[in-house]
Amino acid sequence: MSESLVQVRGLTKIYKRGSERLTVLDNLDLDVARGDFVALMGPSGSGKTTLLNLIGGIDRPDSGSVQVGDRSIDQLSDRALAHWRSAHVGFVFQMFNLLPVLSAERNVELPLLLTGMSGSERRRRARTALSLVGLEDRASHKPAQLSGGQEQRVGIARAIVTDPELLLCDEPTGDLDRKSGDEILELLVALNESQGKTIIMVTHDPHAAERAKRTVHLDKGRLSMEAAA
Repeated sequence: MSESLVQVRGLTKIYKRGSERLTVLDNLDLDVARGDFVALMGPSGSGKTTLLNLIGGIDRPDSGSVQVGDRSIDQLSDRALAHWRSAHVGFVFQMFNLLPVLSAERNVELPLLLTGMSGSERRRRARTALSLVGLEDRASHKPAQLSGGQEQRVGIARAIVTDPELLLCDEPTGDLDRKSGDEILELLVALNESQGKTIIMVTHDPHAAERAKRTVHLDKGRLSMEAAA
């Protein structure tokens, strides 16, 4: 495996509920190598999504550091962090998060609106991303005209349209039947193996975790590792 893409050191995240302090992540360390595919498992409320959001720069830690590539993202300003996130990270969500009034192509194009890219180049890249996920013939369809599996493929196309180095997937098969879920997992494996994308995937499903190269368990704010597949 190549050098680390993600380095997390001493990561702590605390939420406050009135006078109560809930430590979700407790002095956590994690390394993810460039080109790795990591499944992140653990019980509900164990902090899996919180960890994903900290690595992706959606949230900030109370203490500790998060380095992705050559950037210490916990040190960036909000504006610089948003710019970094749009260029380097793709997010895939359980509920797809597509805009129902837009076509598949327009949904995929959305992350490119922040780049200053021309409309023709945005459309070209959106069509390329849809082609990579096997939906070039559904570019003009709106989400209501697609199956759940197809909607998730559009979500993945949107995540990769900026050619990010890191894909963060939060229960990407959690709202799908087994057949559609397996197709999404095959697509993620292909993106990892053929396109070189580094993937961290939160999942409750051991069947999904088996497709990753290794599994990390999170419980009570701390990690334990399983051997690589």
